[in-house]
Amino acid sequence: MIKVDKLSFSFPQKELYTNVSFTLEEGQHCAFIGTSGSGKSTLIDILMDPERYLFEGKLEIDPTCKMGHVSQFSHLDKSKETTVFEYIGEEFNRIQNEINAILAEMETSSDMDALLEKYQMALDAFDAIDGNDFESNIHKKLNLADLMKLKDARVSDLSGGEFKLIQVMKEMLRKPDVMIMDEPDVFLDFENLNALKNLINAHKGILLVVTHNRYLLNHCFNKIIHLENTELQEFDGRYIDYNFSLLQTKIELQELTVAEEEEIARNDNIVNNLRAIATYNSEASRGRALKARVRFQERLEARRLKAPFVDIKQPNISFGMDQAMEETTVVSVNNYRVAFDELLLEHVSFEIKSTDKVAIIGPNGTGKTTLLRDIFNHEHDSIEIHADAKVAYLSQLQGEMLQGSNTILEEFIDAGFKTYDEIRAYLLSYGFEGEILHQKIDSLSGGEKNLLQLAKVSASKANVLLLDEPTSHLDTYAQIALEKAIEDYKGAILMISHDFYSIVNGMDYVLIIEDKTIRKMSMPAFKKMIYARHFDKDYLEVEQKKKSVEMKIELALKNKNFELAKGCIDELEKLIKLL
Repeated sequence: MIKVDKLSFSFPQKELYTNVSFTLEEGQHCAFIGTSGSGKSTLIDILMDPERYLFEGKLEIDPTCKMGHVSQFSHLDKSKETTVFEYIGEEFNRIQNEINAILAEMETSSDMDALLEKYQMALDAFDAIDGNDFESNIHKKLNLADLMKLKDARVSDLSGGEFKLIQVMKEMLRKPDVMIMDEPDVFLDFENLNALKNLINAHKGILLVVTHNRYLLNHCFNKIIHLENTELQEFDGRYIDYNFSLLQTKIELQELTVAEEEEIARNDNIVNNLRAIATYNSEASRGRALKARVRFQERLEARRLKAPFVDIKQPNISFGMDQAMEETTVVSVNNYRVAFDELLLEHVSFEIKSTDKVAIIGPNGTGKTTLLRDIFNHEHDSIEIHADAKVAYLSQLQGEMLQGSNTILEEFIDAGFKTYDEIRAYLLSYGFEGEILHQKIDSLSGGEKNLLQLAKVSASKANVLLLDEPTSHLDTYAQIALEKAIEDYKGAILMISHDFYSIVNGMDYVLIIEDKTIRKMSMPAFKKMIYARHFDKDYLEVEQKKKSVEMKIELALKNKNFELAKGCIDELEKLIKLL
């Protein structure tokens, strides 16, 4: 259906792809992965509108291929009074109205041939979207996503997550041959994320989905397309099997690399000895031996293994503090209430201690972000902040904490750094170096912007962190690095998140929004709740064992104990089969 062959493309300041190739074929649900800023969204734009881009290579799209697209950033027209059912059925209503208009025109027109041709084209378009069953199909999609309750709701009243799901349904009901979605999971709560999983798995056409969500990656796809360091590779199979394959390759490559380095070192000694001899022995044979050895050394260096997909560098996220606090209450919320057009929260009371790590969870649109912003601004009578608390805030609205017209360097001068050299050294650990430091923040990907926010939060040396969806847009490598930073942090964290893994791996307990108020829930109770709703029997236990074995492998590789690593690989393979 779509074939990309040796495609190369670059912006003036950045090379994105070098001779990348892949295909999209019938029956494939493809996850499109890669680190932030690697060019995934741009490649999608090229697929959707090739005429806009000057690229090298071939892009072959079947001329009969009907494309569907759900953008990373959705914009809702709040002035529209359309209901959810009417919004999803816009294409159906448009074609039906066109058919009725043609039939009306036939009653008075003498040019029947042209009208019959238009009529047949409209009927074909109607059949292509299964028009006779369109209303029934809308109901099926709404039921699949457990959103039938929203059928008659105004689209303008939907939460961001609900609107994203409605967009996905609307595109799927157009029956595209290839449907492309760019991070459709961002900001979805647990229930809506599960609804998206159901919609993806029930879809019959080809799917290409940019996502970093580990829940979707582990449950929805039968092909992986991985873009990294201007190169791309395809893998037919599940994401969990792809990661296993990468780990196997990593062990093999590291073992070979150690052997190569030893061979290069031996050859270095020979070359050095021959050079030393050549200083006092000028025989031609000695010179030829030296040149041969140097050429051999150059060949060794040239074939040194390069593995851009195997050993991807994680950002080094680290949260430190200027002033640690003794065990005390740092945030106190007492009888908090917030309402806009309707009541969101009331009778909310809780305390955060100086070392607590707490997640706020609840459906989209229930006031979580408003609460976190009110704590940060400290302008609400029902909120008290300890005098020694230094608070840093990461916003899910990236423009709230980052000045889009600034370059990265300018943003961090504003953040209190004194010299550009100091900024360069600091941001290197977050993966920002070279020309990208001179780019405007508006030109960065969503993941890069979130990494910058994390870098600013870290630079603040705060002892209380308020994090609103910190994993959104982050690639899986950065998500894992963030989890480690949270685990190592000694201060207090209050985090809004719908990412199950981040909560389970880093939080002490959760605050759950129910019936317009908040109650405390222990981590075992939270796991049990999510386990019952979203995971197969024993999934979480096997996942934890898998993570433990993976850590053993990483440690074995660090110590160059390849035999131990290979033994653990066998153990890991058995666990993966259970998943």
